Amino acid sequence: MDLKKHRSIAIDGPSGAGKSTLARRLARELEFRYVDTGAIYRTMALAALRAGVDPSDGAAVADLLPGLRISLDYGGDGLQRMYLNGEDVTEAIRRNEVSAGASKAAAIPAVRAFLLDTQRNLAEEHDVIMDGRDIGTVVLPDADVKIFLTASPEARAERRWRELLERGQSADRAQILKEVIERDARDSGRASAPLKQAEDAVLADTTDLDFEGSFRLLLDIIRERLGGKAE
Repeated sequence: MDLKKHRSIAIDGPSGAGKSTLARRLARELEFRYVDTGAIYRTMALAALRAGVDPSDGAAVADLLPGLRISLDYGGDGLQRMYLNGEDVTEAIRRNEVSAGASKAAAIPAVRAFLLDTQRNLAEEHDVIMDGRDIGTVVLPDADVKIFLTASPEARAERRWRELLERGQSADRAQILKEVIERDARDSGRASAPLKQAEDAVLADTTDLDFEGSFRLLLDIIRERLGGKAE
């Protein structure tokens, strides 16, 4: 008899593929809880930067872990808010330098181990849609639905550039493309939980799709995999 109480959807993929935006919309549609794991690692990167530590320095970052309290909460609007030692850092972690540091911190085995239980506990307590780099392979290997969401580096850089402009931040499109390519190599090549498609994940390439087209594609995949139970 299946004793599993909650359903889980894992969406993995490279930086800028639209995982967070799509997962958030899907969670509202399906009445699941959205877990932005990237925000969790950005919070870790912010902690390192504030301490004057390079997020890629494994030993120095590991030394910070005993003194950190990283938590998340969902208010009445259902949106995930991140807290670092009790401070709401939801907006602070969205700056470009923090995002760049997140993938560096995420490559540190001690950091991944430190945050693993936080992610798994959420899936045990709620129906969740969780996005990241290794959700279907490491964090939730038994997820009910696994999707590997991707798009060309050029398309992802363009989306990131537009996102930063909309937030009023200065951005250089060529530099963002360079960072996207570098991050792909770093995420795929790291020794600890590298970015890769789970064997049982559905590949969804949204290079030529707009947001609505991407949303419908993922929603159809999820409903098919859940056998209509997500209606």
